[in-house]
Amino acid sequence: MLLEQKSALAALFQQAAATLAAGTAAADALPAVELDRPRQADHGDLACNLAMQLARPLKQPPRKIAEALAQAVQALDAARPQPMLDAVEVAGPGFINLRLAPSARRAVVARVLERAEAFGCGTHGAGRSVVVEFVSANPTGPLHVGHGRQAALGDALCSLLAASGWRVSREFYYNDAGAQIANLAASVQARVRGIEPDDPRFPADGYRGDYIREIAADYMAGKTVAAERVAPETAAANPDDLEAIRRFAVAYLRREQDNDLRAFGVRFDTYYLESSLYTDGRVEQTVNALTEAGVTFEHEGALWLRSTDFGDDKDRVMRKSEGGYTYFVPDVAYHVTKWQRGFDRAVNIQGSDHHGTIARVRAGLQALALGIAPGYPQYVLHKMVTVMRGGEEVKISKRAGSYVTLRDLITWSGERGAADGEPPAAQAQAEQAERRGRDAVRFFLVSRKADSEFVFDVDLALSQSDDNPVYYIQYAHARICSVLEQAARQTGEDAGALAARIVTQAIASAPFTEPLAAARESALMARLAEFPELVAQSAEELAPHALAFYLKELAADLHAYYNSERFLVEDIALREARLALLLSVRQVLRNGLSLLGVSAPEKM
Repeated sequence: MLLEQKSALAALFQQAAATLAAGTAAADALPAVELDRPRQADHGDLACNLAMQLARPLKQPPRKIAEALAQAVQALDAARPQPMLDAVEVAGPGFINLRLAPSARRAVVARVLERAEAFGCGTHGAGRSVVVEFVSANPTGPLHVGHGRQAALGDALCSLLAASGWRVSREFYYNDAGAQIANLAASVQARVRGIEPDDPRFPADGYRGDYIREIAADYMAGKTVAAERVAPETAAANPDDLEAIRRFAVAYLRREQDNDLRAFGVRFDTYYLESSLYTDGRVEQTVNALTEAGVTFEHEGALWLRSTDFGDDKDRVMRKSEGGYTYFVPDVAYHVTKWQRGFDRAVNIQGSDHHGTIARVRAGLQALALGIAPGYPQYVLHKMVTVMRGGEEVKISKRAGSYVTLRDLITWSGERGAADGEPPAAQAQAEQAERRGRDAVRFFLVSRKADSEFVFDVDLALSQSDDNPVYYIQYAHARICSVLEQAARQTGEDAGALAARIVTQAIASAPFTEPLAAARESALMARLAEFPELVAQSAEELAPHALAFYLKELAADLHAYYNSERFLVEDIALREARLALLLSVRQVLRNGLSLLGVSAPEKM
């Protein structure tokens, strides 16, 4: 059922309840009306338990209240210019089941076609600002599959939030300060000097992947690299200048990560450097502010935060006795900047190993007494991804040295063997392979709840079968395009012109879809009507997996419809009504896939 229809029905129940409770104490505190889908489909389209909630305040049996509400709602609906209900039934001790009128059920087709790309968009965010931080990888190596899961989750959540009316900013936080960057520079310098990873002189905590050798070679060749929104960095080619090596290595890996994210279809609005928190004095300012607020203390030469006063399980060290800040201090300073930049909501997508960070960062923000909400920022923590290929777990990449890279996964998931005698892949074929790989990886990595471990089966991602959810959903879209092409050949029209004509007629005339009466058609229309509420709920709960699941269900409904009914029938009214329904399904498939960053091919 469409959201606007649901809201209208809830208003009818509210009006009926207000009349029923008039003159009683309950009139000033009526419960909110909840309309839900019944557990059993034969109980109708919606169920309401308002009578059960009113029984105690009205001091009447819920069944009696339900009968009065049902009668009143039916009368109020009948007085509307376009009634929405076919039947209002009382069941059990006082549940009210609603059955939609056929015209109300069919209204979704015109609504989808009218709204087109905007169908599913809402206004819950009301233009408020939210910053979503995701990926935020250390620039110390290629992006791995865990970063890929963050990228897929984060980008999908940004799209869902934007569709729900939020003003979204995508942010990448570069951890370009600390021991890991020092290890990177030392590793590249060792390779520059000809020291191999198996040499005892190689840094004990160094990075051993082949990419370190590539960086060293380009550094000594004096090459120039440029990452997103930063000045190009030209190598000094001096093996003794560790700072120059550090700058070049970081720029080199930032560029590589940018390229991987671009191939993955992910973009960012802002890149924030951890190092800038120190150079701009924000870390020191944050520590001073906490000290002045009286929420710190010194013990054994270290500076501590009284974080237990703000919900943490123990007090935390801020500045170590030997000097230097613990890692959560710049995190607090960083989130202060988010608040100061006008983001009254912040969402962080991070690995589950960051769980311990949540309480201390929030405690630090509350201790500053800046008016930041207690739950700021929100966190979506994801678990690890295991990659299977050829029935075996893949644990390392030769180039990365210790893990499977995102680029590996995209490449493997896009490979499909060429037919015998086929020439080598051309540029177009290479682009198609990258698109297939990107689509598979993006969909698979959001298809489960973030906090569940996920096994990525490369062989499944490559399969052209119903078991592959990406193929199954995209094939539903392609099937509809094929039917439209066949219909256009029958009528002698261009497929685009035929679609445009049907869309125009379906929007202009409600009777256009009256022939849609088959059970499969009713099921499809009911599924389409769920989409806007599903998008809103997925955004509110930060749960893009719900959208992935919905798209599989919609594709299943379409395939079942395709297998049970003929579309290009002689009855013109029925044929064009069915084409209108197919066009609306195609639109919702496109909209849903787009929110997940997955393409909707017209041919498979």
